[in-house]
Amino acid sequence: MRTTTYILFLALFLITGCKKYIDVNNDPNNPISMQEALILSPVELNLSTVLTGGSYYASTGMAAILANHYMQNIALNQPVPNEGTYQLFNVNLDDSWKSFYVVGLNNLKVLHDKAITNGNYNYSGIANILSAFCLGIATDYWGDIPYSEAFNGNSKLKPGYDSQENIYKAIQQLLDDGIADINKNATLIPGKDDYYYGGDMDQWKRLAYTLKARYYMHLTKAPGYTATGQATLALAALQNGMQGNDDDMKMNYPGSAGFENPWYLNFLSVSTIVLSSACVDTLVTRNDPRLPKLIAKAKSTGLYNGRPIGSINISGSLDVYSLPGVTVGAVNSAVYVFNYSEALFLKAEATLIKSGAAAAEPIYQDAIKSHMTKLGIDSGNIKTYLANRGALTATNALQRIMEEKKIANFLSVENFNDWRRTGFPLLTKVPNALSDIPRRLLYPQVEITSNPQAVQTARLTDRVWWDQ
Repeated sequence: MRTTTYILFLALFLITGCKKYIDVNNDPNNPISMQEALILSPVELNLSTVLTGGSYYASTGMAAILANHYMQNIALNQPVPNEGTYQLFNVNLDDSWKSFYVVGLNNLKVLHDKAITNGNYNYSGIANILSAFCLGIATDYWGDIPYSEAFNGNSKLKPGYDSQENIYKAIQQLLDDGIADINKNATLIPGKDDYYYGGDMDQWKRLAYTLKARYYMHLTKAPGYTATGQATLALAALQNGMQGNDDDMKMNYPGSAGFENPWYLNFLSVSTIVLSSACVDTLVTRNDPRLPKLIAKAKSTGLYNGRPIGSINISGSLDVYSLPGVTVGAVNSAVYVFNYSEALFLKAEATLIKSGAAAAEPIYQDAIKSHMTKLGIDSGNIKTYLANRGALTATNALQRIMEEKKIANFLSVENFNDWRRTGFPLLTKVPNALSDIPRRLLYPQVEITSNPQAVQTARLTDRVWWDQ
């Protein structure tokens, strides 16, 4: 795997000012070093636009699009087989892999090391937290991945792969290190270069603790771990985690040319992507008051109508199908990279494991309320919806929690992880499927060619280590 340092070209345009004279040994048009602020913004943009926002139009976000195919949220108005019926080639993941390693993790390593050298520990703390986040998404897609031998430039062009268990240990250590760096109370604090929190370091720490809880809960069924033990760890972390919707980790997009919400671009007609009937019908059937916020009516009919995944019938117009609603799919909609509602659903699930359905009930309801309140749903409609969904029981509790978490995490790649580890929401393979529902992604061809490893023979239906 190539580990040469790349910095997003956008950062170059942020450099202002000039010197009275130029050092002939330093080419100002090709800087070899940058301030931390010029590295942070592009890596945050990569995380929201590509790694979690899909960025299908540039192919770099294919992994996030595939996760939504497998969770049956979206459908292609194309002949089968296609991605929605589980057709995939290794080369399709090349750009996604580069987005994780070249644009994401490699630049975060540069940011971290520079910040440590300069004593700017708030930046190194953020770099650790974002590195954990990127590693978590990557390992959940692919299982074993390069880490401990990666990012060494030309000295190690073919790094070995770390086991997924060791990657998870590294994630927790990175989050702990990030919190510790922030607690050093360094003088330099990010400002506008921090798109997520504007330099509010308390919010970054709360995010780190909540991420710890997420990755603890991923291992409830992993070999050598217990659900009770992981739930205990998650609940302890959540005591210091997100406190309200104001702690949402989100990227705001102004909507002007070049600064559009990626999900808006993903559903432009050239992609032929629309919402699936499974996605649309779920909210319609439940009379969910979030429906008009999350899903738009079809332009030509004024009805909520998703496309059946795997259908052999090709529509002459995409206007007969629903697209994401104004909260998610407008040109200036925000991308929620991690939201407070997920923190509450994690707490509800962990409480269910330790203390049962009755104890989880009020937390589960608070999770739904937090999401609906954020979308502007009035209290009366919230109360009616909760009543219609009914109380949690020992039989239905995990299913209800995961079903509602999927709605609150609309189009999030995390839903793919939740389904694999819990079995909810209930899914069956789509018509004309080429296999059972995928449980991972294929390794990219660029990595197979340049850094061959035994694990790269994994098939879509093979399970990653924690998915047992």
